[in-house]
Amino acid sequence: MTASPSATTHPPSASAPTVAALDIRHVCFNYGKRQALDDVSIAIEAGERVMLLGANGAGKSTLFSLICGLFAPDAGSIAINGMKLLQGAAALAPLGIVFQSQTLDLDLSVEQNLAYFCALHGIERKRARQRIELALQRLELLDRRRHKVRTLNGGHRRRVEIARATLHEPSILLLDEPTVGLDIPTRMELISYIRALPDTHGCAVLWATHLIDEIDDNDRVLILHQGKVQRDDQALQCCAEAGVNDLSDLLQQTMQS
Repeated sequence: MTASPSATTHPPSASAPTVAALDIRHVCFNYGKRQALDDVSIAIEAGERVMLLGANGAGKSTLFSLICGLFAPDAGSIAINGMKLLQGAAALAPLGIVFQSQTLDLDLSVEQNLAYFCALHGIERKRARQRIELALQRLELLDRRRHKVRTLNGGHRRRVEIARATLHEPSILLLDEPTVGLDIPTRMELISYIRALPDTHGCAVLWATHLIDEIDDNDRVLILHQGKVQRDDQALQCCAEAGVNDLSDLLQQTMQS
């Protein structure tokens, strides 16, 4: 069929560019005269898991504080789902966080802690109940739903925090050494659960850790040193490029540079 002279033809539309779940561009931050982050750029796509490594003082905690909106960068920008943090609180809505220090209300039950979080995020009650039920089931907490948090051991408290951080279906989940201080069986169970989060929840994960055994050879690894991104690649590739056998050697080499 031939188009009439008045018809307008259009080329096939190109697919829309994907928006990173977390997009950090040329971020710098100083504590007075001390530079904590120097031109840091990181992009994490939806469903991607990135392991963040670095010695104490490398800039990991500062980076997390900036992503959480606790500080504003001195230069550069941070965006979640394409919305820059400077645009207001709405930009932080798709963010889930599990801090290293526990932040649960010890005098509320497991279920009350989760329900309170849902209310803060404006999740309707019926939907909140459904999400809480599923989270408790996934993390094997159904039998402790009415227990006060102060009666739980460290492993179960950490499970509650992970459940809470995913209730609002975040696009990006920050994990600040979530398995520190746990016994080996509990730690291994949580590692397995966390590693599956990009598949089960569809969120991107930025996971800070000091524990090399939490990282697989094919994981994307991001190494911070003295406020700069030193490595950002698959773990095996990072080691190969540095000419070392494993990540422990790579971290030691990085700290000595």
